[in-house]
Amino acid sequence: MMNDERSEALQLFLRILRPMEVTIFPLRDFPLINPGDDLGAILIKELQKIDLIDGDIIVIAHTIVSKAENKVYNLREITPSSFAKQIGELQDKDPRKVEVVLRESREIIRMNERVLISETKHGFICANSGVDKSNTPGETVIALPDDPDLSAQRIRNRILSELGKTVAIIISDTFGRPFRVGTVNVAIGVAGINPVEDLRGRFDLFGYEMQSTIVAKADEVSTAAGLVMGQADEGTPVIIVRGVKYSHVEASVGVLNRDPDTDVFR
Repeated sequence: MMNDERSEALQLFLRILRPMEVTIFPLRDFPLINPGDDLGAILIKELQKIDLIDGDIIVIAHTIVSKAENKVYNLREITPSSFAKQIGELQDKDPRKVEVVLRESREIIRMNERVLISETKHGFICANSGVDKSNTPGETVIALPDDPDLSAQRIRNRILSELGKTVAIIISDTFGRPFRVGTVNVAIGVAGINPVEDLRGRFDLFGYEMQSTIVAKADEVSTAAGLVMGQADEGTPVIIVRGVKYSHVEASVGVLNRDPDTDVFR
């Protein structure tokens, strides 16, 4: 490696080491969202209460997006298939919810008497196709938005149009991970932010060229927001993340889905 290249690599590494000040705060007292609500209008109203700035990242829990888009199933209206009944009996689960999971699935990846891991229509690998009973009343369950990227883009466009601010939007959900206990917040839809940061071809402090380092930037931001977003009755569904350096190149969240040919966990 030439001296000038080593010097450039050293300066880049030192810039990376320089502490990045990131601020994470919630939109407090965000109102409950009901099916069919105009989430964009409600979000605009709440954002007017803070000093939103260009470059902010708004992380939104998918549950309120799904509710606004009527991705809520009333289990009393669901007739389970024979296959759903078999799985329900095996796992001691409501076969109607299992039926919803199957409808939201592209493929069942793994299943035993406790869990059902599936691939959603979006290409996400997660438990129960992301279908959840949390934060929804009565005999209802919430599924993921049909097109989370499009949902994020609509919200971003509306903020630009009505507030004049250029921000990034991440729609998030909590997923489990292979070989790790517990769930973390991850991105399932993005707008205005490249979900990945490709460091391949850059050099480290000692002049070695990085060959395989790709950072899941949108997932990192989502996980950080998850610390403030919380769970259950103390949670808040909209988080502002400020100070993160990110690429504004538009890309689908689908780039975070590992290709089956390189997925050693299937």
